[in-house]
Amino acid sequence: MRSGLVCLVVLALGLSALAEPNLSPYQLHEKRTYVPSGWSLDRRHSPDAVLPLRFALTQSNIEDIEKYLMEVSHPTSPSYGAHWTASEIVKKFAPSDATVTTVRLWLEENGFDGSRITVTPNRGWIEVHATVGEAERLLQTEYHVYGHETGHEHVACDAYHLPAHVKPHIDFVTPTVHFDSKIVKRSGSGGQGTARTIGQPGSGNPPKSGGQIKTLFNELANCDQQITPICLRALYGLIYEPLAANKNSYGIVEYTPQAYVQADLNMFATNFSRGLVGVAPQVVSIDGGYAQTEHTGFDYNGESNLDLQYGMNLVTSKQKVTLYQVGDMPQGASFNNFLDAIDGTYCSFEGGDDPAEDGIYPDGLPDGYTGPEACGTVKPANVISTSYSYNEADLTPFYTARQCAEYAKLGLMGVTVLYSSGDYGVAGNGGLCLEPNGTIFSSLGTQTATGSIFNPSFPGTCPYITSVGATQVNPGFSVLEPEGACEQIIYSGGGFSNYFAMPEYQQEAVASYLKNYSPQYPPSIWNSTGTSRGFPDLSANGANYVVAVDGKYYLIFGTSCSSPVSGAIFTMINDARLAVGKNPIGFINPTIYSSSFANAFNDITMGGNQGCGTAGYTAVPGWDPVTGLGTPNFPKLVAKWLLLP
Repeated sequence: MRSGLVCLVVLALGLSALAEPNLSPYQLHEKRTYVPSGWSLDRRHSPDAVLPLRFALTQSNIEDIEKYLMEVSHPTSPSYGAHWTASEIVKKFAPSDATVTTVRLWLEENGFDGSRITVTPNRGWIEVHATVGEAERLLQTEYHVYGHETGHEHVACDAYHLPAHVKPHIDFVTPTVHFDSKIVKRSGSGGQGTARTIGQPGSGNPPKSGGQIKTLFNELANCDQQITPICLRALYGLIYEPLAANKNSYGIVEYTPQAYVQADLNMFATNFSRGLVGVAPQVVSIDGGYAQTEHTGFDYNGESNLDLQYGMNLVTSKQKVTLYQVGDMPQGASFNNFLDAIDGTYCSFEGGDDPAEDGIYPDGLPDGYTGPEACGTVKPANVISTSYSYNEADLTPFYTARQCAEYAKLGLMGVTVLYSSGDYGVAGNGGLCLEPNGTIFSSLGTQTATGSIFNPSFPGTCPYITSVGATQVNPGFSVLEPEGACEQIIYSGGGFSNYFAMPEYQQEAVASYLKNYSPQYPPSIWNSTGTSRGFPDLSANGANYVVAVDGKYYLIFGTSCSSPVSGAIFTMINDARLAVGKNPIGFINPTIYSSSFANAFNDITMGGNQGCGTAGYTAVPGWDPVTGLGTPNFPKLVAKWLLLP
């Protein structure tokens, strides 16, 4: 869609003068080359039917968002740490007056009275209700009704055109060529297979259980069998007491029905951090989110208990941890719903949420949340950790690009955003891989358990977040010896994006990897172009975690462990900077990939991340698509960050 956001998958655009418009020749704007599986053409749409036409206006300066982000995030930049305010971001990226005026005049010249034209408050959209006949003349197209095998209907066209002078001012028009909707059965427990169902058991890359623990260890000598907080402190040198907790913040995101249990937090604290007995996270409800008690057990409590028990322990009782609980019980929520809450401009940015993917509030389902949608109601923490993910191929390139731009804006505001990289190696969640029945490097290939094409995760492939993979204390090894890539129960998610271009900050590290350790797989099963975003960026232990769940201790595995641990470490680095009057570290990727941070991570050179019927990639010296740059070395990292402005 835009340079730097989607360069590997683009909609087919061409030139086609089909009419004699008033001001300039029409040109093809978007064209669909296929009808998605399950849909079929039924009939030509009635010319008298009314369509809610919506024109997504081109955002100002969005093509330069990476440049702006590098200016405040790269350690050699004179503007390092000079993060933007929310109002500065709104002003910089709002569509220009020229864009709004051009599109409005075009509509008026084509017979739409000014009273029919609405510009949304954030100036991101122009809306007009038009008959099908009016829309077809305006867009030089034909509208049809498509039927789905489930009985649903969808209105779309094969292609549409815009005048040459209007085309640069419009990103896209709806409804037109898009079939983003995923048809699912809705029930009181929420739909399946959409972005909003990441909190449902089995969705969103949940942690994996290694079974109940019979004998509890809490000794450094046993860290290859059970990971407890003392193991992590020893592995990463995290011996630190917060000094500026009142200035700092750490946020952990959970999606209903995933919920923590206070009794389990107390049980964990009794064994590993007595200062946290009785301490609860500060819960911020978003779109009706709450710590539900209707459903219990590992599938409902394992994720949230894990994130909070370790996140809270590692930052100590002195640092308050915020729990962002997102989504109601009937509908659930997506990452977009959370982003809406922490940035009000995102609610309508580039069209707003997708009803087929995101929670739409108020929720009309029985017992649904009836309050207003959360838009800009929550202040983001300095560090935000999320232990959930999708497969890139679950979502359209546009959907992922829109969300990725928002992570860049959060980085501009000084927020560090961490996501787990996935637990299935080079395969996607659930061990699914892509079939060659689509275009390689697109979302069109079917995802199956027998596919052969590597299936990267999202948001791990977004260049504006920090993706966290998983390591392990190798069996029979001690915490004083190097870790390996996690190969117990799970495999660290990693690879190369099929959607996003390689960011500038990563070019040298990935080029070195491809030059010295390029995988010997045919280019038909992985993105071997050398121009795509590689992930993860770093890693942390993800094997054999001791977690209290429903009154019992379990061993838990996953990058779900790695992300909150990394978040705690970066929160403590923020504390050290805030204590001496400096700003939070914000978007860390340009810094950690820079030469000045060489050797600040523990390099991982053992293990791999098998999947899709292959051995996957291999952990090697330097950055690799298994464990990234390696695991954090807190003393080195905090010292280096304290030297920065």
